[in-house]
This record gives sequence, structure tokens and C-alpha cells, in this order.
Amino acid sequence: MVRTGSVKRSNTNLEVVFEVTDTAKSVPVSYTGILPDLFREGQGIVAQGKLRADGTFVASEVLAKHDENYMPPEAAEAVKNAQKMKATLKE
Repeated sequence: MVRTGSVKRSNTNLEVVFEVTDTAKSVPVSYTGILPDLFREGQGIVAQGKLRADGTFVASEVLAKHDENYMPPEAAEAVKNAQKMKATLKE
């Protein structure tokens, strides 16, 4: 999901930087282009691209999910595990 408060748009070109998160960890994403109409903070997305050595994911394509309630089983399991890990660390 796109982390709330992380979207920053360039004033001079079509570059957008934001973070995707599984609620436990976040990865910075850089994308240059026009984002889908459904793209927004807190929304699930699918991005294709390459991970740079500095840990930034450079997206060549960004797709917004149409149904925010659907999540592939693997993604749902990853989010569930991340939330458990986060809760365990707080204890």
C-alpha cells in the first residue's frame, strides 16, 4: 500500500516519489510518468521496475488496484505477518 503522507510530486517534471509499505517496513519508490486515476495514499498498488543498490525501487509502471478489499493470498499473509511482528516488537 502507498504509505500515507509519503507522496511527493516534482514541481518541474512528472517525477513522483512515495513509499510502499506492508505496515511493518517501507520501501521508497521513484516513478516518472502519469499515475493512474485511482492512485492515492493508503491505496494498494502494483509496481514493476528495478531495485537500486540504495534500496529505492525505480518503477517503470504503476497500477492501482480497483478493489481495495481484494488482496492476493501471498500479500495478505505478508501483511498479517508484518503486523504480528510489529505487535511482538511493541511488547
